[in-house]
Amino acid sequence: MAPPSRVALPDFPWDSLEPAKAAARAHPDGIVDLSVGTPVDPTPEVVRRALADASDAHGYPQTYGTPALREAVAGWFERRRGVPSLDPAGVLPTVGSKELVAWLPLLLGLGPGDQVGIPAVAYPTYDVGTRIARAEPVVVDLAGDLPQAGAIRLLWVNSPSNPTGAVHDVDTLARVVRWARDNGVVVASDECYAELVWDDGALVDGLPRPGHVPSILDPRVNEGSTEGLLACYSLSKQSNLAGYRAALVAGDPRIVKQLLEIRKHAGMIVPWPVQEAMRVALGDDAHVAEQRARYAERRAALLPALQGAGLRVDHSEAGLYLWSTRDEDCWTTVDALAQHGILVAPGAFYGAAGERHVRVALTASDERIQAAVRRLSR
Repeated sequence: MAPPSRVALPDFPWDSLEPAKAAARAHPDGIVDLSVGTPVDPTPEVVRRALADASDAHGYPQTYGTPALREAVAGWFERRRGVPSLDPAGVLPTVGSKELVAWLPLLLGLGPGDQVGIPAVAYPTYDVGTRIARAEPVVVDLAGDLPQAGAIRLLWVNSPSNPTGAVHDVDTLARVVRWARDNGVVVASDECYAELVWDDGALVDGLPRPGHVPSILDPRVNEGSTEGLLACYSLSKQSNLAGYRAALVAGDPRIVKQLLEIRKHAGMIVPWPVQEAMRVALGDDAHVAEQRARYAERRAALLPALQGAGLRVDHSEAGLYLWSTRDEDCWTTVDALAQHGILVAPGAFYGAAGERHVRVALTASDERIQAAVRRLSR
C-alpha cells in the first residue's frame, strides 16, 4: 500500500534569513533583532498570579473553555470592541491563534476543489493552512471589486494587518459581509492587533475607544448577526502571553460548535491554568494600556530614525510593525540594514505584493531600539 501523498508546503521562510542574521550578529555592538513579533517585556503580574493560583490542575480541562472564561470573552468584546450581547456559546479558546489559522480550513471540512481567499500581503499561515487542507489559496483584494465567489468557501480578513498595519473601516467590512452572505462564504477575521493603535486622538484611558478598529462582529458591520462570521484574537501581543499560547475564536455559535466537536476528538485543548490566566487578563485593561504605551514610545523613536535613513513607512497605523521601503528589492534592504547590525523581515515572506518592503518590528527592548536608532542616524 502506497503512503499518502505529502502536502506540498513552501519552505519555512525564516530559514532564508540566516545569512542576514549572521551579518547582523557580527556588528561590534551586537544584533538588534527586529525581524520577529515576539514580546520581550514581562508577563503582567496579575496574569502570572492567576496562572499560579490555578496550577493545581489535576483534572482534564474543558475543550469548550469554562463558562467563566467564555463570559469573560463576551464581556471583553462588549467593553473593548463595541460588540454587545455576544453569545458565550459562540466562544472557544484556542492553543494560540496560529494553530487556528493553520487548521481552520481543515476543521471546516474544506478540501480539494475548494478555495480560500487570503490578502495579497498576508501572514504566511493563511496560505499554509489552506494547503494543509489541500484547498487552493486565492488572493482577494477587499478594497477592489470582490470576485464571483465560485469555489471560495472561506475568506480571511486581517485587520489590523500583519505585516502592513493597515486597518479596514466599517464600510469595507460591511461590504465583505454582504458579499460573503450572498455567496455562502465563511469570513474569518484575524484581529489580534486591535488594541495596538497609534492614533493618539482615538485613545481613552490609554487604549483605543471601543469600535475604533471595527471587529467583524461589530453590529455596524454585520447588521447585528454573527451568522457566517468568526473573529480570531490572541493575547500574545496585548498581554505578553506568547508563551502561554492563549487565544480564542468567537462568532457564529453554529460554526463554533462544529469546531468544538472536532477539537474534542483531537484533544485540541487549552490547559486549565492558561484558561484562568486568560480570564483574568481579559478583565484587566490596565496592563494592556501599559504595554501599549511601551510600544508607542519605541515606535516614536524608531519611525523617524527609519525615515531619516531613507526609508518610507507605509500604512502602519496599528500593530507592532513598521512597513518600510526604499523602493528596491526587499532583500537588498535586508542586507543593507544587516550591515548596521539590524535584522528585519523581508516583505517577500508575506507574498509577492510585499517584495519591495521590509517589516520592522517594535518588539525589542528599549535599549535595543535605541541602539537601532543610533545606528540609523549615523
